[in-house]
Parts: sequence; C-alpha cells; structure tokens
Amino acid sequence: MRSIVTDYLADALFRVEPDTSGQTAQYIPELAGANPESLAAVVATIDGEVYGSGDSDVEFTIQSISKPFVYALALADRGFDAVLDKVGVEPSGEAFNEVSLEHDTGRPLNPMINAGALTVQSLIGSWNSEPEDRGERVRQGLSAFAGRELTIDERVYSSEMETAHRNLAIAHMLRSRDVLTEDPRKVVAGYVRQCAVVVTTRDLAMMAATLANRGVNPLTNEQVVSGEIVRHVLSVMFTCGMYDAAGDWATQVGIPAKSGVGGGLIGALPGQVGIATFSPRLDEHGHSVRGVSLFERFSSDMGLHVMEIPSAASSVVRSNRVHDGERGPTRVLRLQGGIRFAGAERIVRDIEESGIDEARVVFDVALVFSLDAVALRLILEGSRRLIDEGREVYFVDPDGILARADVGDAVIVEELEDAVG
Repeated sequence: MRSIVTDYLADALFRVEPDTSGQTAQYIPELAGANPESLAAVVATIDGEVYGSGDSDVEFTIQSISKPFVYALALADRGFDAVLDKVGVEPSGEAFNEVSLEHDTGRPLNPMINAGALTVQSLIGSWNSEPEDRGERVRQGLSAFAGRELTIDERVYSSEMETAHRNLAIAHMLRSRDVLTEDPRKVVAGYVRQCAVVVTTRDLAMMAATLANRGVNPLTNEQVVSGEIVRHVLSVMFTCGMYDAAGDWATQVGIPAKSGVGGGLIGALPGQVGIATFSPRLDEHGHSVRGVSLFERFSSDMGLHVMEIPSAASSVVRSNRVHDGERGPTRVLRLQGGIRFAGAERIVRDIEESGIDEARVVFDVALVFSLDAVALRLILEGSRRLIDEGREVYFVDPDGILARADVGDAVIVEELEDAVG
C-alpha cells in the first residue's frame, strides 16, 4: 500500500507550488543563484520513520537553521551558566541581522539572531579551543544530529565571507563590549562556515526529530545532547526562532521552528515528529514563502500546534469498577495512555472520590505506555496511603513499566487474575 503520509505531503506541495512570490537571498551571490523552483517536505518520526516528497534529497546550505543546534552544542560544552552569561533568551522583535544588545550588559538578546549566534560560535568546545577546533566540533555535532557525515560548501563559505560586512560590524561591536574576547574576524569566519554546512531536507527533518526525541537521534540512537538542553533550546526556538515574525508564527503555526535564508525551514514537535521543508524564495523576514505556507497547512491539518493538546487527564482512567472474585470485592482502576501530572491527579482524585470500601485495590497499568516522574510519585503516594489504611494494593504490570520503581508494600503481578483471584 502506498504511504498515506507521503501522498499527503505530495498533495501539500502541489497546493503551494503555484505561489512564486518572494525571491532568493540576493545579498549572497551563491544563494541568489539557487533554483527558485525547488520544493520539498519531509516528516521524520521519533522512532526513525521518514516520509518525504519533492526535492527531498537536493543539497543546499543550512544557514541560520544551524543556530539552535550549535547553541545546543555550546550548552553541552560550556554549561548553562557560562552561555547564559554571554547570550540572553529574550525575543528581540527585530530582524535577524539587527544589533540587538542589552543596554546594560551588552549581551545579545537571544542566540537566534546573528549577534547571539556569533557569540555562541565563540563558546563551542573547551575554553582554549582554536577556531579550527571549534569548526570541526560544529561539523561533527551537526552530523550527529543528522545521523550522517555532513560537509561544508567552500564556494558558499567564500561567497558569504565576501559580503559579511554587517556580521563583521556586529562582531566588532560585541568585541567592544567584551562579549567577544578574541579576533572578531575569526568568529565571523567560524559562524559563516557553520552556515555553509551542506544538508538535504531529509537531513533537516532528522535533525529536528532528534530535538523532538529529547536529543536522541532516531536513526543512530546516539544521545547527541541532553533532554534538559533540548527543552531549553526548543523554548528559545518557539519564542525567538522566527525573528520579528515569532509572534505570528507562535499563534498561527505553534511549532518550535527555525528558518534559513538558503530556503530551509524546520519544526520540532516534542515527542512526535521533526518536519522540514525546502523552497528558496524568501519573504521580507527571510523565511521561505512556500515553507511557511506548508507549515501553516501541516499545523492546521494535523493538529500540531503545541497548544492544541487533547484532554489526557480525563481519559487516563479507562475504568473504575469493583470486581467480584474468589477473594471478595476488589476495586480495579484500569489506566491507559501516557500519564503526566494532570492525568495522575485525576487518578488519585478518583481514588479519593470513590469512597473505596474494598480491602484490595488494583492499579492495572497494562495499557500505560509512559509514566513520567511526577505522575509516578503521585500514584505511588496514593498507593502508600491506601496501604496505610489497611488495604492490599496490587499493580498489574505485564510490560515492566514499574520495573525500576519502589512500590513499597504493594505487589506487582502480570495478570489481573493474580490480584483478584
């Protein structure tokens, strides 16, 4: 059977293809000559399935899409305190190449604008890293996110360096405020080199899926950066990744995203998918015109807005019934799905409101596929209090979701019959 997802992507491309508004990045000669008709969309799931349509294997340079990934690498290399001391996390409300610095500290407002990205570039690797070492660290790090070895387009690098006057001006301004402590020209060269890394739309979707998968590449299973770093990076992407269009993007599309003037655009939806599109014609903000249209369509059609969350709290309790077995009446709560705080609160509230009179209580977690730490603590505390009241408590756990949990005096069984008799 043909893939439904691939057919959907093909239809989405067909619908946006007639839009020829915008133009390629004219201020960089190599990018200005890109094929404006190129068009692709790829979706990568967090378990490694990849669906693509259009020019998904056409190569182009990553440009500013490198920013969140290099930021993640800097956080991994230097730690949160050292990086946040140099770069803020506040939206600038300005274009990507504005000199947006805090008045008192001189820090760039966030790592997604060029001033912040230049500063982040200087924070890669150890404290005494040479520019060449930082460049290789970036290339290897981006390769780890993509799940394959990436290379650098030397022609694009040279072309951008010839026109990097504004970035050089920003770097010198940062040096004058002691945000940068080395030769600004070397920092700009390193930043331009990271922007010249060659990718495909398929690569970008896998990189986004690695962010969606808490820093674990779905293909290689490598933990590229920690989940804590990913949460921080995705938050900054959501508020700052689309520059002076970030507010419109957050309300209309609602997916943490980053664009590049090469025509690429990525979105990472935590726990679900990584999405990438490619179309070189840009709007006034420097975002791909057809890429933005595609993301608006994806968000609407597939309900991908991060604020469009189904009510899990009311559905985690599949049933709450009394089972009459050989050992007498037993209260059985059958749980299901992915349980977080709100769902666990509903479970313990069901216990409190049920007025349990039965001597045995069973939590059946056979249909639960995830249980976060807060939810686990709530449920185990409920179990402990039931035991303190003199009741027997059982967990039906055939898949071992509680294997590492300390359930106290509760009993773990594999079948419901083992608990109710």
